[in-house]
Amino acid sequence: MHPITHAQTRPDHPAIVMAGSGETVTYGEMDAYANRFAQLMRARGLKRGDHVAVLMENSADHLQIVWGSQRAGTMIVPISTRLTAPEICYILKDAGVKLLITSRVFDEVAAGIRKTCADVPLLVVGGDGGEDYRAALAAQSSEPIADQAPGQYMLYSSGTTGRPKGVRPAPPESDDILATNPLVGLAVMGAGWPSDGSMVYLSPAPLYHAAPLGWCTTAHRLGATVIVMEKFDPETALAAIEKYGVTDSQWVPTHFVRMLKLDPALRTKYDLSTHARAIHAAAPCPVPVKREMIEWWGPIIIEYYAGSEGIGMTLIKSEDWLAHPGSVGKAIHGKVHVCGPDGEELPPGEDGQLFFENDTIPTYHNDPEKTADAMHPEGWMTLGDIGHLDADGYLYLTDRKSHMIISGGVNIYPQEIENLLVAHEKVMDAAVIGAPCPDFGEKVVAVVQPVRMDTAGEALEAELRDYLAPELARIKMPKLFDFRAELPREANGKLYKRELRDEYARRAEEETERAG
Repeated sequence: MHPITHAQTRPDHPAIVMAGSGETVTYGEMDAYANRFAQLMRARGLKRGDHVAVLMENSADHLQIVWGSQRAGTMIVPISTRLTAPEICYILKDAGVKLLITSRVFDEVAAGIRKTCADVPLLVVGGDGGEDYRAALAAQSSEPIADQAPGQYMLYSSGTTGRPKGVRPAPPESDDILATNPLVGLAVMGAGWPSDGSMVYLSPAPLYHAAPLGWCTTAHRLGATVIVMEKFDPETALAAIEKYGVTDSQWVPTHFVRMLKLDPALRTKYDLSTHARAIHAAAPCPVPVKREMIEWWGPIIIEYYAGSEGIGMTLIKSEDWLAHPGSVGKAIHGKVHVCGPDGEELPPGEDGQLFFENDTIPTYHNDPEKTADAMHPEGWMTLGDIGHLDADGYLYLTDRKSHMIISGGVNIYPQEIENLLVAHEKVMDAAVIGAPCPDFGEKVVAVVQPVRMDTAGEALEAELRDYLAPELARIKMPKLFDFRAELPREANGKLYKRELRDEYARRAEEETERAG
């Protein structure tokens, strides 16, 4: 299954629809675009394995560039639209990028890139002269190149705990560009996606992120119509399901929270009857949030746990989740091992570091130390998460190892506290971090985004403390509540805790200097 075959059998079937504008690209048009892109790569001297970065808003061009790279055998390096010019230049240099494709939306950051990375050529959607991407593309033939080869992605970590690192995939198993993708089998056999081309798939998240990129291209392999939201908005997402007759979708827990916080009149305004399957991942979903979503949408919600590394995946459907609330399911790709600090395997019910056993293991680009740190002596690899298996083999995530707070010698996992906070009716979002503390090493700080900022203050803090008290041991209770209008969260749902921790570390350092 591949868009090439769909272009031959159903050239007029919509492949991409932009949810807001209604801009539509058919499979026939996407096929011609992909061939022109591959021709453009060869015309500019890029060969198989060369790296091409994409810094672009959600657009029809974005996905078509990916499919063009799949013909040229190049390595796409998606760039987060949240990054600054210096951060982007770090990735461009680290990856050895030979071409950056962007749009006029990023004119300001592109100016900085040109100064710092003058040796990386740019092509710009809407650009002028030698940087005019559309003119360069239009000048190419729509015939396939002679040396077609499957491309790959090198996804960089979000940098939530330090410098981002590229996840370099293992080489493709086949040179056949029509060869099936393992994710297709997982989508069809695991999530129950239809393979008859009837699927209408909604993608509300940024396309530079691993999950939207992977699931959108998988949907295209199955002949689906992919509805791309220019930007997530809770009511607009519900309206898109009704307008386009969406059958399948992919979300993150913050999307669920924002939709649940809508006025009940808005939540029930839209016809969601076509919606048959809703996949979610990226972060652990609080149990009350997941339960409320199942009550609202029905047992159509499917959760999975995986990472950009592609070393494994667990999956759980609503019926099994209701019997095992909080679980992210059983492994459907790779084998899960829960290990203690010395690498020993732990019994069911005990928290430890999670490793996946798999025949195919990636590496971190230009970082053998990080690769080595992620490996178990048995050759298994970790994504850096902590969790446990129950007696039935269902996996439960506790938190990321790097997020753990050590206060007075006690290990505290912030996810437990965050899950409780976001379930409160007056809380939109929450981040719990460890801040320097002279007495205990670290103290627990809750950074909270209220539903209404005018409720922030001592009264809300007291209400939240009373709400948390029956559920948390005293050592876990936040010592400080910090109310903010917005948290530093990626559009893909990832929270930039590093920014918050760095901020509190600077505060502590300044206070120490003043005291001295």
